[in-house]
Amino acid sequence: MAPFSRTDNSIIAQWWWTVDKWMLGAIFAIIAIGIILNFSASPAIAERIGASDNYFFIKRQLLFLPIAIATMLFLSFQSPRMIRRIALVVFLLMLCLSFLTLFVGDETKGAKRWINFLGFSIQPSEFLKPTFAVLSAWLIASGKKAETKNGIIASLIIMIVIALILLKQPDIGMTFTVAVIWSVQFFMAGVSWILVAALMAIGIALAILFYFTIPHFQTRIDSFISPEAGDSYQINKALEAFRSGGLFGKGPGEGEVKSIIPDAHTDFIMAVAGEEFGFFLCMLIVTLFAFIIFRGFSLALKENSFFALLAIAALLVQFGLQAIINISSTLDMMPTKGMTLPFISHGGSSLVSIALGIGMVLALTRKNSGNGEIE
Repeated sequence: MAPFSRTDNSIIAQWWWTVDKWMLGAIFAIIAIGIILNFSASPAIAERIGASDNYFFIKRQLLFLPIAIATMLFLSFQSPRMIRRIALVVFLLMLCLSFLTLFVGDETKGAKRWINFLGFSIQPSEFLKPTFAVLSAWLIASGKKAETKNGIIASLIIMIVIALILLKQPDIGMTFTVAVIWSVQFFMAGVSWILVAALMAIGIALAILFYFTIPHFQTRIDSFISPEAGDSYQINKALEAFRSGGLFGKGPGEGEVKSIIPDAHTDFIMAVAGEEFGFFLCMLIVTLFAFIIFRGFSLALKENSFFALLAIAALLVQFGLQAIINISSTLDMMPTKGMTLPFISHGGSSLVSIALGIGMVLALTRKNSGNGEIE
């Protein structure tokens, strides 16, 4: 029995009958799996670094999780017009904070990406990804409605500003993600193939330039191409964990990789899943991510609004790309990149920013949500 009658005109009832409950269910399934894996992986990490409480990382994750869920649900109630306004405000704030990290940010592994705020470390660039996706969609859709290229040009300028800040930190992976978000929208805007090819050529040229000018980027590429040339310890142990886990895993808490790999609770949490819960849980995780993405795109294609289509597509590409990069690097299918697995890896900034993006997707895919037209 449905919790609300269709004749109920309350805000919650209207939300219930318009939000996509299949997507919402898949999201909460991933969140539940993330809680289980964090309980399994985090204590060993806390013990190894000498934390006073073995549940230090779990407590931090459980602190941010309600914030993330509340953010996602709050945004899912909003109209497309309000989503655009929220995205603009958050984007401007996080762009300023990202710029400030260059001067007052905490340096970790040679990069300044974090800034302290009220006793917590925040990575502002995480919030730039979803908000830029919506802002860029807004600009491009507005320009198309006015039959000008001004929207594309404006979004390109903003993307370049973001890229310059991120490269200065430096954060190649985040820069790549933002560029992909914009490129997807640029392609969907109906530009010529010549411009698309030119952008691809520029991207390849920049990748070559980064290889020869940014040492840690070169090291990661070299380590991927020739494992003996660099430090492949974490990758080797992750692959061993997958092999030892087999189909059904060793059982909750029985894995060893979490006691060996420093980033088992973040970048390599899939290795913990593979060792303790086996192949089938890993495939369930992949299936849930794929379902959310394909479900989101199927709903986006039903939209009459070009803005909604652009925004949903970019947000889903960002969500899927982050999952692909995390899983692929753990399986040694691409160079390692410190990118979390959405809703599963430990990390407050990542958790809330992913919730921000998915909340916007839920809002824009709601039935009769105002269709997202530019007003």
